[in-house]
Amino acid sequence: MLRCDYDVWAPRASTVSIVLDGETHPMTSTDDGWWTIDVPWRGGVDYGYVLDGEGPFPDPRSRRQPTGVHGLSRTDDPRGFEWHDGFQPVPLSRAEIYELHIGTFTPEGTLEAAATRFEHLRSIGVTHIELLPVNDFNGEYNWGYDGVDWYAVHEQYGGPEGYRRFVDAAHQAGLAVIQDVVYNHLGPSGNYLPKFGPYLHDASANTWGASINLDGDGSTEVRSFIIDNALMWLDDYRVDGLRLDAVHALVDHGPVHLLAELSAAVDEFEESEGRSVALIAESDLNDPVMFTERSEGGLGLSGQWSDDFHHAVHVNLTGETTGYYADFESVGALAKVLTKGFYHDGTYSSFRERDHGAPIDRENTATWRLVVANQNHDQIGNRAIGDRLTATLDADRLAIAATLTMLGPFTPMLFMGEEWSAATPWQFFTSHPEPELGEATAKGRIAEFAKMGWDESSVPDPQDPATFEHSKLDWAEPEQPEHARMLALYRRLAELRPALAELTFDDVDVTFDEDARWLVLDRAPYVLVVNLSDARIDVSTLAPQAGEPLLDTAAFLRAEPPSAESLGAPHSVVVARRA
Repeated sequence: MLRCDYDVWAPRASTVSIVLDGETHPMTSTDDGWWTIDVPWRGGVDYGYVLDGEGPFPDPRSRRQPTGVHGLSRTDDPRGFEWHDGFQPVPLSRAEIYELHIGTFTPEGTLEAAATRFEHLRSIGVTHIELLPVNDFNGEYNWGYDGVDWYAVHEQYGGPEGYRRFVDAAHQAGLAVIQDVVYNHLGPSGNYLPKFGPYLHDASANTWGASINLDGDGSTEVRSFIIDNALMWLDDYRVDGLRLDAVHALVDHGPVHLLAELSAAVDEFEESEGRSVALIAESDLNDPVMFTERSEGGLGLSGQWSDDFHHAVHVNLTGETTGYYADFESVGALAKVLTKGFYHDGTYSSFRERDHGAPIDRENTATWRLVVANQNHDQIGNRAIGDRLTATLDADRLAIAATLTMLGPFTPMLFMGEEWSAATPWQFFTSHPEPELGEATAKGRIAEFAKMGWDESSVPDPQDPATFEHSKLDWAEPEQPEHARMLALYRRLAELRPALAELTFDDVDVTFDEDARWLVLDRAPYVLVVNLSDARIDVSTLAPQAGEPLLDTAAFLRAEPPSAESLGAPHSVVVARRA
């Protein structure tokens, strides 16, 4: 949605002037807190706002910050880009999502460089690329969750033009793009929004500071600011979906929740544009209200992440039970997640020290509504040293994680490099220019690990450039034998995925033995026999409904055909077509 003028909402200011192309012009106020000026809009012009003699400050809706978050804004005209039209994304029900961070996905750390890897992604069955936040933040590199200019694409990644080229190239390669957006907080440096208006709600706070003002005075414009931003990604950049960060941190006591308002606006966009858009929440609530239709009292999103799947897989493969992993120390926990979606669906959570979650309507809910991963940016990067499963598990156990994720009942999401069991860590890194902020971030990081029982002395300094460099993928690894075989397994799993049927939770059946540590997942058209133990199991006895094996991970990793000797080997999965 191109802004064709320089109007700005600044209800807190008594006077507003615009510095435009080096000249200062007074602006005129309106009754609703907006300020306007009759100056023709042009692309490529630097500008900023002077509020009551202070400034100039960047535009809250700035499309470009060529000199960083503290500098002047620059106009950008998306209408000048020539798109290749006709792309339609694969429905989320048949999606395979790949989460990546632009700065560490390639050595160059740019959108342009990332686009050179599309064929690799297609080879492992990826249909949707999910980008960690790309909006502008202070510094050169960052996870992206310290953004302060929600409308501007980070310059080091390629800016708005680079982003449009990336999306267009992805579509030409048959890949959809999901953009991770953060509407629950703003970063600690370069946030000038409070100078313009009541964007923050000082009466409430979350992990990252003051909450966004969604229901107080002036919140109507703040909500429009968010909805307009979401539609910008869909319209001006033609992304195919949004991943909504930590929606449990959205404090909204208004008559219509922001997420319901957002999903309604996106529905209207879909109807008018004839395009399909996915809205996926990251929610810690374990509440199916996220993907329940608005007509039934829900928020109307497409789906949500399920951390419970990650936790159940992680604990059953690693044995790690500290912190929030404690409740998942059983094969039964994994079985419950596979058949009911949430482990905590109203049950007691020892980590939270209270009951948590709500049950899913198993008969009427499609399992693809839950997006699952055995690794993601949070579950790796929020560990003390940013270690992947590769640092803990052998290839056999990694294969179990891969198979459950790719062929289980849910929508799979891979984290970059997982497909070749990347050995590089993915750590928490920042580049705050302010020394005091960098020091505070490092200290806060160490304090976070106290409850999890991790060694505080092992936590790398987020501000050390080496922490960022160590987190970059090594694209030479897939050529090495041990990594190449894992990559071949992911490609085999991708070959099996298209046959998967769309299921409700009632269609999924699991049997298991806690003591013997095996589990049989029956999900049309496959039967997965999972051996989590150190002993061999009898596949034909445990799963008489299983037909001829299509994949035996134990044999596959050793480049051997399935055989009577390999079936049921310790720490393996047999995938068979249901007889």
